[in-house]
Amino acid sequence: MQTIEAVPNISEGRQPLVLDKLATAVNRVKHVALLDLSSDISHNRSVLTLLGCPESVLQALTNLYEITTSQIDLRTHRGVHPRIGAIDVVPFIPIHNASMDDCKQLSRQLAADVASRFSIPVFLYGEAAEQHERRALENIRRGQFEGLTQKMKDDHWAPDFGPPQPHPSAGASAIGARGPLIAFNVNLKTDNLTVARQIAATIRARNGGLAHVKALGFELPHRGLVQVSVNLTNYRITPLYRVFTTVEMEAKKLHVEIADSEIVGLVPQEAISDRTIQRLRLKDFSSSKILETQQLAKSR
Repeated sequence: MQTIEAVPNISEGRQPLVLDKLATAVNRVKHVALLDLSSDISHNRSVLTLLGCPESVLQALTNLYEITTSQIDLRTHRGVHPRIGAIDVVPFIPIHNASMDDCKQLSRQLAADVASRFSIPVFLYGEAAEQHERRALENIRRGQFEGLTQKMKDDHWAPDFGPPQPHPSAGASAIGARGPLIAFNVNLKTDNLTVARQIAATIRARNGGLAHVKALGFELPHRGLVQVSVNLTNYRITPLYRVFTTVEMEAKKLHVEIADSEIVGLVPQEAISDRTIQRLRLKDFSSSKILETQQLAKSR
């Protein structure tokens, strides 16, 4: 049987009742497991990790679109993380007996369904992108929800599926296919956002920093700190400890200390070890954050 992972990022991280509805929407679908639900107040965002057969994962994602379209209004949404939609992004990742081509096909299938059922425009990204510029999620997200109406007036930014303007409250979605990604945040003992942004700019790959690293600097008002938020797209070439030690080194240059770090969502076992956990000063980390541990638990 094919096994697919999907990691929908949802623009809601503050309302427990809405988050409960999201979890229920997934859990009521047979042959799909909700492995993790991670939320952040300052980002006002939640990341869900789903695993199952393709048909069940598609049904669970459709359920999530039903909930978010009725429960989330981006016209009043505030958070530090960039976003274009109530469901901002949905990547498909091949896990077992599945290929990247399978995930690209699932991306197109979900995109067509979301556009038809909910009148939400969809941009294909990552390996599913049909235009080179749309492979990088940050290009699609640039301007965010607030700038989306104007952006989509340009024919160059017509969606791959759906109407030529954003849904009034749910915005748009980016749906695509990719390999494993680790979302890793390093929190700094300062409230100076310029420091976080400077470090993020230094370490990101497109600026000549670490290979396979995307990074942004964010404020965390609920903690009085700032954060270097990292997406690591190839942990085999650039391991987690190297990202952390580089952030630490750059922070020291600016006379700033590390508070702690955190994994958002799940991390492959191969990318983490007991020594790494200690070295990274991971906050509230347990074996439940390891992908394979959750897979085994849900399969019993």
